[in-house]
Amino acid sequence: MHLSYCTNVHPAEDLDGVVAQLGAYAGPVREAAGLDVLGVGLWLPARVAHALDRSADDVGRLREALADRGLEVRTLNAFPYGGFHSEVVGRSVYRPTWAERARLQYTQACARVLAALLPDGAAGSISTLPLAWRAPWTPADDEESARALATLSRDLRDLADRTGSVVRIAVEPEPGCVLDTVDDVVRWLAARTDATLPAERRIDPEHVGVCLDTCHLAVSFADPAGAVRQITDAGLRVVKVQASAALQVDAPGQEASRAAVGRFAEPRYLHQVRERTPSGTALAADDLDEALGSARGRPGLPGEGPWRVHFHVPLHARPEPPLASTTGVLREAVAAVRTTPHGDEAHLDVETYTWSVLPAGVAGLGGDDDGLVAGIAAELRWATENLMDAREREGVA
Repeated sequence: MHLSYCTNVHPAEDLDGVVAQLGAYAGPVREAAGLDVLGVGLWLPARVAHALDRSADDVGRLREALADRGLEVRTLNAFPYGGFHSEVVGRSVYRPTWAERARLQYTQACARVLAALLPDGAAGSISTLPLAWRAPWTPADDEESARALATLSRDLRDLADRTGSVVRIAVEPEPGCVLDTVDDVVRWLAARTDATLPAERRIDPEHVGVCLDTCHLAVSFADPAGAVRQITDAGLRVVKVQASAALQVDAPGQEASRAAVGRFAEPRYLHQVRERTPSGTALAADDLDEALGSARGRPGLPGEGPWRVHFHVPLHARPEPPLASTTGVLREAVAAVRTTPHGDEAHLDVETYTWSVLPAGVAGLGGDDDGLVAGIAAELRWATENLMDAREREGVA
């Protein structure tokens, strides 16, 4: 597996900003983590992706900036379209949807740029949103999304024929979205990768698969090995694993637990919550303040079973009791992916984008760039030691 860290943790909405963050963060992270070469999972906002797609000179500038700092790119995060560090992001991160032409055009541009950045002989991956937030959503939207992804898969096949670079799209299920769980994304893709479908409506499973975000997987209380097996049994592949951990609260009805998890409620990002009932079903809240009952007009979750919260906790962090993180789910998921036919080809991208909204004192985060560099480097060391085999550790050391 190829290890990288996702740069959506850094705000940058133009090429100058992307290049600057490589010098300010990614290069120092590589040195602090003790790596000869560091993979970066680039986030290119739409305006940057389209500008790069129009300019070979700009692509050359970016390629040179990466090489000068000992960095390489094999995966992009094309889930956020732009404005990912706005004061309030919320549900805007799911726009444009896959039913809107702008989403297809953005992802096409990302694919062409990635093909130009890939090391010789390496395949690339691009993670994308699970179609849209669950509402509003219509059958017409669903059909338009399927056509867009079918178009994209044909484009990716043509791109591989033309450039020799294979780029795959990884659809990322997320709680609250149209494709909420692994079960949802498998059923949706399997129905649209059927070989009997007309070419203009068929999504090619060689070029479109699944992104397994292990924070999302944990929040859904899914069995990691079972989820991976379900993907493989459907004839799909795990193209990318976003290495992430959710926040866990075992006794959310207790006052101390509510106070501890309440420190993680903040307005920038959605922090979906699921509560597991004794029967094994999951009760849902779309944000942490809603789960706590502090959102106006919302009663909150009952707090009778454990909660998992969509808040990406740094992988090396150990939240103080009564809180915990779900790194066990991450380990199990990666181990399961390795057993699949294409498991060693999956990209492993550390995606903790929440550093700027962590409560004070979590994971020892400092208030300056050195603190962020040290934190990301610590995550990468944890990932190297806990998720990669001896051969892979030797390859990145």
